[in-house]
Amino acid sequence: MLGMYGFLLKGFRPALWKLQHLAEPHKALGMNSTPHTAAMLSHPGRIRPNNEDACAAAPQHGAFVVCDGVGGEAGGEVASSLAAEAFLESLIKSEPLNLAPEARLAQAVRCANARVLAEARQIRSLRGMGTTLVALLLEPAPDPHPDSCPDPYPDSYLDSYLDSYLDPYPDTTPDHHSLLAPFIAAEAIPVLWGNIWLANVGDSRCYRLRHGLLDQLTLDHSYVEEQVRAGEITREQADCSPIRNIITRAIGLDTIADPDITSHAALSGDLYLLTTDGLLRELSDQEIIDIITPAASPLTAANPDLLQSRCDALIHAANQSGGGDNITCLLVYLP
Repeated sequence: MLGMYGFLLKGFRPALWKLQHLAEPHKALGMNSTPHTAAMLSHPGRIRPNNEDACAAAPQHGAFVVCDGVGGEAGGEVASSLAAEAFLESLIKSEPLNLAPEARLAQAVRCANARVLAEARQIRSLRGMGTTLVALLLEPAPDPHPDSCPDPYPDSYLDSYLDSYLDPYPDTTPDHHSLLAPFIAAEAIPVLWGNIWLANVGDSRCYRLRHGLLDQLTLDHSYVEEQVRAGEITREQADCSPIRNIITRAIGLDTIADPDITSHAALSGDLYLLTTDGLLRELSDQEIIDIITPAASPLTAANPDLLQSRCDALIHAANQSGGGDNITCLLVYLP
């Protein structure tokens, strides 16, 4: 069981109070007064009797994690829960030590891996269990609001915004900054919120919704992803491949877990989605965008309950589309 600032959710266990509390605006402890809002939900789907997914959060610490267990019904469920809990416990304990976010995430992955391995060694029936893991750690800027700066929009901030604006267009170069800057009004530029740090092992993913575009920020550790990168198959073929569920890295299957750890500049208004493949196999990117960004009810810090309703809507839509696997989504919004 996580401490007072951590919540672990599995399936539809009676824990609505956790969801309601999680959906309130939070301020990251030990960072600054920058608020964020989060919501999460996990469902077994329409086919599987058990839920091997787990999602957990320590919102007061700006830490969030989603896991998808492997290794049989009992083993997968145990592995995902143990990994999520151990991961967050490590992040919470390391916060006062002033370690770099990358070091804290790497340590938390090691703790999650050790916890799952130790349990498998003690209980014969759990041997061979493992889990994917994708996690997000918030790192707000020291002062995210530009009105406190003598120059509200310094060149470094404008460059950062233009980098994110041009991110979906790989053919652009830094020279485009000088071309675009005069046409972007200062009042239209979102506030630079800070950074988000991601850690992932396996094929659970993190997406960012910005400017109406949904971008995948993590890289799958899977056999079909390696085939795509090698040019052996197309992305469309990978999505339909009968071996798309074979992962090349996992928590708990070896003494060393090898996470990808990356950082990304975060803007006010960003919406991040941590999810398992049970959602992604049922919904297209455009369907996800349409669900989490309805024009009639835009997200703001004043209506955090909308975030929970969007988790509900994602789960419902995935089940309506088939619900062939466990489905988990965790949303983090930066007002």
